[in-house]
Amino acid sequence: MKVIVKLWYEGALIGEPIIAKLAGNYGVTANIKRANVEDDLGWILCTLEGDGNSVAAATDWLISIGVEVEMVEGDNDTQ
Repeated sequence: MKVIVKLWYEGALIGEPIIAKLAGNYGVTANIKRANVEDDLGWILCTLEGDGNSVAAATDWLISIGVEVEMVEGDNDTQ
């Protein structure tokens, strides 16, 4: 499955390696297309790729830690 998402986050999450954790904890590859991260607010436009369950678990985790996940584009193809 491959989806394009925009991730919005703020505060303490700015210093956290959330993209690295997606790969390490969920086996999801994140390809950053654009980003803007400042001292107190940030967003990342990226492609998340992996099997459907992994991508779903990764986005659920992001939401659970306070990241706003906006689905920009997606497909249902699994690889």
